Amino acid sequence: MIMRYPALDEKFNTVISKNTFYFYNEEFEEYYEGHISSIAQNIFLLKNRIDREGLKESVLLEHIIEIEDGIDAILTVTGFSKESLQRLVTFVRAMDDKTLSSLVNKESWPSEDFKTEWSLDKIKSIIKTNKKFAEGIVNLFFRGPTVPVIKKVLPLFEFKKLDIKKFSFSIESLVDTIIRYKTKGSYKAAREGNPEVVIEQVLRSHKLTFEKGKFRIPEAGNIPRTMDFIVPNKTAPKLIIECSYSVTTASGMGDKAKTEKTVADYLKKNYPSVIFVGFVDGIGWYVRRGDLRRMVEAYDFVFTFSKEELERFEKLLQETFHGK
Repeated sequence: MIMRYPALDEKFNTVISKNTFYFYNEEFEEYYEGHISSIAQNIFLLKNRIDREGLKESVLLEHIIEIEDGIDAILTVTGFSKESLQRLVTFVRAMDDKTLSSLVNKESWPSEDFKTEWSLDKIKSIIKTNKKFAEGIVNLFFRGPTVPVIKKVLPLFEFKKLDIKKFSFSIESLVDTIIRYKTKGSYKAAREGNPEVVIEQVLRSHKLTFEKGKFRIPEAGNIPRTMDFIVPNKTAPKLIIECSYSVTTASGMGDKAKTEKTVADYLKKNYPSVIFVGFVDGIGWYVRRGDLRRMVEAYDFVFTFSKEELERFEKLLQETFHGK
């Protein structure tokens, strides 16, 4: 028997009457409960060891070397995500800073040219086999806040997680971790923390008007494409700015790079005198170098948010709009 096509009301009522409300896979739920219990036991082992032996670097070092996934307890107690640890390790590998290198025993780290970011599994593996590397990771949590370059590069929201007092398991420190877990989404979504605000401030300081708007791009299936900044306006654009600041990495970064190339081709064809500018920054792009190369190919000029780059951007504005 061939299944008939149901009517609209029938399809609508199926979703209402047969709704499961919350989907769950019982096998997966049981697995994840076991995972949560494992982390809890991991943390209790660490706490008991600290209670017996005191809060010392050597205690944390023994824990992450001896206990399977011991580093997970450190991350959970501080609220430092696995991805944040990966980014911080990448930052250390990329940065040539004497104080930081000394703190983390960088001379004992595996010496590899930077091609890809180390996965969490690789970091855990090195912790187990390279004691100097493990000491360096512990030192980041114990004494990282004393290193000027870390304080300079980490947002205060993340920097405050590198607080050794969290391992005292005091109510105050645990509440701080809980609050940071709870508010991370709204913190990241807040407009004031968006780097686009910096671009707005620079444009306004030069008394330049701008619009955010959509162009229809036939090559992209006529999908309206919202541009971050169209200076001075959509009617007579001279400068178009796209901002992509990425701290995390995602497969979608490749799609974004491809889209920007389509946008660039469209602009060259329809607005040949327009300057297409990209603000591309953040450790996420530093890591995804293949996507980064495709991304920057789309732009006439590329800037980051460093002080020197912002000054260079202002020079471009000066030459484009003020003839100097």
